[in-house]
Amino acid sequence: MKAYGWNVAEFGGPETMQWCEMPLPVPGRGQLRVRVHASGINFAETRMRAGTYSGQELPFVMGMESAGVVEAVGEGVKDFAVGDRVFGRARGSHATHVLFDALHTLPLPDSLDFVQGAAIPVGWLTAWHALVTVGRARTGERVLIEAIASSVGSAALQIAKWQGCWVAGTASRDDKCARSRASGADAAYNYKTAQLAEEIMRDTAGHGIDVGLMTIGEETAASLFDSMAYEGRIVMYGSTGGRQVCFNLNIGTRNLQLLAMSISTSARFVPETMRSFREVAVPGFANGTFKAVIDKTLPMSALVEAHAMVDSRTHYGKIVLVNDF
Repeated sequence: MKAYGWNVAEFGGPETMQWCEMPLPVPGRGQLRVRVHASGINFAETRMRAGTYSGQELPFVMGMESAGVVEAVGEGVKDFAVGDRVFGRARGSHATHVLFDALHTLPLPDSLDFVQGAAIPVGWLTAWHALVTVGRARTGERVLIEAIASSVGSAALQIAKWQGCWVAGTASRDDKCARSRASGADAAYNYKTAQLAEEIMRDTAGHGIDVGLMTIGEETAASLFDSMAYEGRIVMYGSTGGRQVCFNLNIGTRNLQLLAMSISTSARFVPETMRSFREVAVPGFANGTFKAVIDKTLPMSALVEAHAMVDSRTHYGKIVLVNDF
């Protein structure tokens, strides 16, 4: 049996991604080999390909998440067996086969297809960790989601509404703001044109934001800080607009909490986030409480086109690749 994947041997543009034959992965202890049926696209992957993603080494196979069928299990794996339908985070997912860590693998409900499963892991687990584990959003609180049209943002909207929160979002385009309102957001603001702090204070009757999900960076940091309520929590979960952010220490007078996070390195992720996601969120997808937002489905062979769509930032939610090899 042969395996193939989208390999990157040197950093650069989309042309550096090449569909190549590779050794069939052999699961080690605590691992599963999964035949990939669908895999999700993430903004971070364009940075990995370009060489601007911290810590990314060459060569590597593209992809961060997928859904498929278990083909082989390694020593020590007890919760999964050959033939199981699964989904989860797994580096190298833009391929015919990929290794999953059993601790990061979830059973795919019968009511979901592989495309829906592939659209969940990175965005939804990031949003769940931010709002449930780190941000501790509570009923009645006001939540602001930066980049609400992203896969993380569109997931966070559903999670925050499920938590009983008033939810607002920001986006760089009016059509994305309109779509987020149609999807349940109580308010949405174009951060390119809005006077964000003024409009937030107006729409929250002067209270401000209790939990702010921050990902854009320097361009919007000041307006986000100014929008926060006393005792507010800012959860910094990404850096799509750059890693450097400056702020005035007068945030101390409002007792703001700055909470940084990464699901890849958090000691709380597996014991808290994965556990609660498996127990609460996965059944929620099965019964229709939650639904991954999928903008477009493309064949795996169209990865270059998918990267162009991500770079243009015109999509809403997730782009998913279906394995056609």
